[in-house]
Amino acid sequence: MLRRALAFAAACLLALPAGAQVQRKFPQNALRGAIVFGAAPDIALNGQPARLAPGTRIRDANNMAVVPAAVYGGPFLVHYTIDPFGLVKDIWILTIDEAANKPWPTTTDEAAAWTFDPIAQAWTKS
Repeated sequence: MLRRALAFAAACLLALPAGAQVQRKFPQNALRGAIVFGAAPDIALNGQPARLAPGTRIRDANNMAVVPAAVYGGPFLVHYTIDPFGLVKDIWILTIDEAANKPWPTTTDEAAAWTFDPIAQAWTKS
């Protein structure tokens, strides 16, 4: 009986992350865009050709690290960062709830003009 109870408790704990997801914290320099993954390191970012930086980190909607081949195709609505060389460095594929968080800047000019609250993960147009 104890083994069944422990097995049931373990199953409940394993199912918990799917229903109780933690809110991800995105950096202030993360922009929103649409990505189509091609043969790495080539991507299309907002309809324009772009490249992934060496060591790019890609997180899927479950916040699991994935390789570019695992997300080949698209488009995916994402938050992303750009490295100093203009290459895409960090990518987070958005959940439905994260995508609903608007407004979110799509250009560096918008990010410079708006105000970011890192606790609430919200932007305000100034």
